[in-house]
Amino acid sequence: MASNSRRLCVGVTGNLSVRISQHRKGEVPGFARKYQMKRLVYVDEATNALDAIKCEKQIKGWVREKKVGLIEGLSPRWQDLGDFLLGE
Repeated sequence: MASNSRRLCVGVTGNLSVRISQHRKGEVPGFARKYQMKRLVYVDEATNALDAIKCEKQIKGWVREKKVGLIEGLSPRWQDLGDFLLGE
C-alpha cells in the first residue's frame, strides 16, 4: 500500500478486497492509518501463508529504491490497483 506522497507499507492478507477496504476507510491502525496508506500499488500472490510471510519479510528488508523498482515494473504511474480489483 502507498500514500499519496508515495510512502510505502508492506503487508500480508488472506482477503485482499477486505484489506483494501480497511485501508481506504482508515481502519488499519498505526503506521498505515497515520500516513493514509490507501492505494494498492503492488500485489503478488503466494501459494501459502508461510511463503507470503517470507516474501513480506524479504521485501521489507529491501532499500526503498528496490521497492520502487518493483512497483514501477508493474505500475509505472503508481496507479491504484485496488480500483481494478474491487471493480471501481
